[in-house]
Amino acid sequence: MFDQLDDIVKRFEELLQELNDPALAMDQNRYRKLMKEHAELEPVVETYRAYQSARMTAKDSLEMLESEHDEEMRELLKEELSDARSEMEHLEKELKILLLPKDPNDDKNVFVEIRAGAGGEEAALFAAELYRMYLHYAEQNRWKCEMVSCNESGIGGMKEVVFLISGHGAYSRLKYESGVHRVQRVPETESGGRIHTSTSTVAIMPEAEEVDVQIDLNECRFDVFRASGNGGQCVNTTDSAVRLTHLPTGIVISCQDEKSQLKNKEKALKVLRAKLYELELERKQSTEAAQRRSQIGTGDRSEKIRTYNFPQGRVTDHRIKLTLYRLGAILNGDLQELLDSLTAADQAAKLLQL
Repeated sequence: MFDQLDDIVKRFEELLQELNDPALAMDQNRYRKLMKEHAELEPVVETYRAYQSARMTAKDSLEMLESEHDEEMRELLKEELSDARSEMEHLEKELKILLLPKDPNDDKNVFVEIRAGAGGEEAALFAAELYRMYLHYAEQNRWKCEMVSCNESGIGGMKEVVFLISGHGAYSRLKYESGVHRVQRVPETESGGRIHTSTSTVAIMPEAEEVDVQIDLNECRFDVFRASGNGGQCVNTTDSAVRLTHLPTGIVISCQDEKSQLKNKEKALKVLRAKLYELELERKQSTEAAQRRSQIGTGDRSEKIRTYNFPQGRVTDHRIKLTLYRLGAILNGDLQELLDSLTAADQAAKLLQL
């Protein structure tokens, strides 16, 4: 590990020299590429330098302790040595995490797809609550949200909603959210006060670039229709809505959020690209079963990952057996503790595998 860290420091110093070269200003593409690499290596280098400093402190304290006879001074040196060794242990763990293989999709924007599952109207209402939860979380991180398509139910729920979240680290934070989310509560329409269980499915898909997925337009069928909705901006007087069918896979995407047929077509192609990219990721992951088992969940849409229990005011993530009694705050977008715990558990599993 330390040989690898020495190589990283060497590369970091080379990058600094290159970035200080005035001639680099003429090549903006190369400048951006070097800046990105510099930003990725900086936290590793800073942590490693802090580790080296703690190691030097421990070495100096130990040498002084061996020749020191004053008891009061020896106690101070022992305390300094203990602190330095604790710091080294902490920083070594941090370095191991920083050196874990990076998910190439972590910096990408994400398409979020939420579908109402079992439970009829109650499931659709829950899907709408999940949509608002992710919207609030995105706002807290100053990420941009863009609606792609929405199929509303009659009482304020959502049968299906697809939206794009754009922002640094969006996929790295939200990638553990794929799966079945379950809600347990007494619906307003329930006269007997019985608790009902409903589900909604969440899919988190990294936004794919054209270089990631090539789409043959000859394999796509586009149908146009008039947008529908509850009035206002949802309804168009022209055939601007687009339904895209990808013939080889049978994937169907409808987009009607934009007033322009061309923009709806572009959005539909973006979603298709993300879905095809996700299918390719799933195919690769199925061939890397051991690696996949070390991660938190499989990302499978059929996997029940979390329960939101209203009578008890709790949220339980079944993958890491974490229960939080802050249901209201979580549905308001306070996902930080949940997502931090999932990230830490995933990192710990990967470290064990190493």
